[in-house]
Amino acid sequence: MALQTLKDRIERLPGASVRVQRAVAIAVLVTQSLIAVTGSVVRVTGSGLGCRTWPQCQPGSMFPVDHPEFAALQQWIEFGNRLLTGVVGFIALAAFLLAYLDRPRRRRYVRLGLVMPLGVVVQAVIGGLTVRFDLLWWTVAVHFLASAVMIWLATLLVHAIDEGDGPPVPHGPRALRALLPVLVVVLVGLLVAGTMVTGAGPHAGDSATPRLALPVDTLAHVHAAFLYVFLGLLLAVGVLLKAGGDASPKLWRRYLVLIAVTLAQGTIGFVQYLTGVPEVLVSLHVLGATAVIAATASLYAGTLERPLARPTPVDERHLTPQP
Repeated sequence: MALQTLKDRIERLPGASVRVQRAVAIAVLVTQSLIAVTGSVVRVTGSGLGCRTWPQCQPGSMFPVDHPEFAALQQWIEFGNRLLTGVVGFIALAAFLLAYLDRPRRRRYVRLGLVMPLGVVVQAVIGGLTVRFDLLWWTVAVHFLASAVMIWLATLLVHAIDEGDGPPVPHGPRALRALLPVLVVVLVGLLVAGTMVTGAGPHAGDSATPRLALPVDTLAHVHAAFLYVFLGLLLAVGVLLKAGGDASPKLWRRYLVLIAVTLAQGTIGFVQYLTGVPEVLVSLHVLGATAVIAATASLYAGTLERPLARPTPVDERHLTPQP
């Protein structure tokens, strides 16, 4: 009964403007990217076990406390990353509520909105398991890959604000739509290989954490090979867009953004490798990875659009639930 009452009250809330919905959706995308970057800061500063337990920071305390084994700064870095998860969750919940309250209600938009807070819960659980397993390299890899999935879905959420539930309308050459799934598969391989390089590298989040027992140089070359294939596919995408002649300016802009962030990310990766993996470049490399994921998702979304017939202001007044 109480849940039904709460649902009725939520149903009576007015919907938000498209501008507000888009701002909140972009905030979800930004915070999902930021939590991945701050996670890298935790790792390179050796603060991964600054808070020894989860969800508490230290046994018996939710907050950092004086501890003979853990420096205060490391505790606060890890604790700050956990606090940011709460901010991410709050914004994700807001995005879902705005999608649910929008009229006319669109199932795809609502489902993407619902995934946002649920995904934050999953990320928090994975983060807790990462701490419980003392930062084993594969748990850290899974934690980052979960963030990668959320960044992809958050990008789709941003685009879904202007989309309906009807059949998708293809844009661009047909061969392009066949090539993009291959590009996505290679991107997944690129990200997985990157997590393995990190797993074998020097930045474990804690000096006592065992590393992946494979040669870093070999893994780095495998990672670079995926990058070369990814760039080659991007070149093919550009040729198809140019040859097709029906690519919209918006699709071209998304393609150029993806090219730019991929080249920047590759440059950071090579400099990072040649300079001995300095801490600052590790975090910049993670930031670049989030940009490549979002740009790829944006290009992918741009090839299949779902037209949305928005109501006129007069219609919106009639669709707004009355108290």
